[in-house]
Amino acid sequence: MSSPSPRASITSATAPPLVVVVVAENRAQASALRSLLFGPGFRVAADACTAEAAEAAVVAHQPDAVLLGLAPDSGGIEAIERIMGTCPTPIVVCGEMAPHAPDALAAGAVDVIGELDTSPRSPQYASAVQRHVRVASRVRVITHPRNRLRARGLPVNDRAPLVSLPRPGAVQADLPVSGTRVIVIGASTGGPPALAAILAELPADLNVPVLVVQHMADGFVEALARWLDETSPMPVVMATHGRRLAPGTVHVAPAGMNTVLRRGLLVELRTPPEGQFHVPGVDAAFTSAATTCGADTIGVLLTGMGRDGAIGLRKMRDMGGLTIGQDEPTSVVWGMPAAAQALGAVECELPLPSIAAAIVSGVRNSRVTERPPASPEPRPSAAAR
Repeated sequence: MSSPSPRASITSATAPPLVVVVVAENRAQASALRSLLFGPGFRVAADACTAEAAEAAVVAHQPDAVLLGLAPDSGGIEAIERIMGTCPTPIVVCGEMAPHAPDALAAGAVDVIGELDTSPRSPQYASAVQRHVRVASRVRVITHPRNRLRARGLPVNDRAPLVSLPRPGAVQADLPVSGTRVIVIGASTGGPPALAAILAELPADLNVPVLVVQHMADGFVEALARWLDETSPMPVVMATHGRRLAPGTVHVAPAGMNTVLRRGLLVELRTPPEGQFHVPGVDAAFTSAATTCGADTIGVLLTGMGRDGAIGLRKMRDMGGLTIGQDEPTSVVWGMPAAAQALGAVECELPLPSIAAAIVSGVRNSRVTERPPASPEPRPSAAAR
C-alpha cells in the first residue's frame, strides 16, 4: 500500500474536514446526499429524516453546516426553524426543498442548490454541492426568531405582504421631504446574516431611510426582506419604483434591476447595462446616493465576492459621505470590501459587531466619534495578495 504524499499530509493536518449533518426524506436519500460529500474535505457526522431528529443531531454534533433535502410537507421548514432557533448553523437546501427556496431562506437557510446542468450523480454535481457547503460553512449565522415565536404560541406571518412593485413609469409626484440623509448598505456572499446582525442593532427611532442592496436572484429577495423584517426593529419593505424612501424604514432593492436614487430620495428601477455581472448593482446605488445626497450619505460595504460597490463607495467618500467597510476577519469573503479598501474608498474599516453603532453615531453626530487609525496606505485587494 502506498503512503500518502507529503502534500496530502500537510493539507489534512492544516485543514480538518468540515463536519456536516445531512437531513433527507429517508435513509436512501440521506445515503445519496452523503455520497456527494465523500472525500477528505468533509465528514458527515449524522443524518436525520425528521425535524426533531435534525435538531437533535445538530445539537449533538455541532456541525459546520447542514445539507437539507427534506421537503416542506415532511418537516423541512420546521427543521430549519428548529435548528436556527436552538443551535444556529449554516443550512444549505437542495433536492426536495430547492423548489421552496423563498420559504427556506425566510426560515433561516443561507443557500439554495437549484437545478444544475448536470446529473445529480455526476462528479460535477458533487463538486458543486461541496462548493456550496464549503462557502456556507463560513457564514456567521444568528439565532432565528421564528421557532422561538412558535414555541411561545405566537403567530408567525410567513407571507406578510410587502410593498409590491408597480410597473416603472407611474412616478410619484414630487413632495417635500424632511432631510436628505440616507444609509445605503451593499452585500453579496454571506450578506444575509451580516445584514440581520446590523439591522437588529439599529434603533426603531433612527429617523433615516436605509437602502439595502444584496446580490440575489429572482424569487429570493422578498423572502430575505420578510426574514429581515422579523429581526429588525425598523420595518423592512421592498424598494418601489416611483416611491420615496421613507424615514425610519429599511428598503430592500428588488432583484433583476438596479435601484438608484433621484432627487428627494425618489426610487428609480433601471435595467442593468449589458455585461453587468452582479444584479442588483451596489455601485449603481452608491453612486446615485452620492450624486443625489452629497455628504449626507452613509455607505456600508459588507462581505462579498468581486468588486461591486468599490467605485460607488469611493464616489461617496469623495462627496464627503461617511464610508464603512467590513473588515477581513468578520467577512465570509473579503472581496468587495478589499476592493474598496484598495481604492481608498473606506474611511472606517470595522468588524461586523461594530458597524451598527458606527452607523448610529454617524447619523446622530454627523461622523463616527471613535474610529481606528487610518492605514498609512490602501491595503491591496485579496486578488493582488
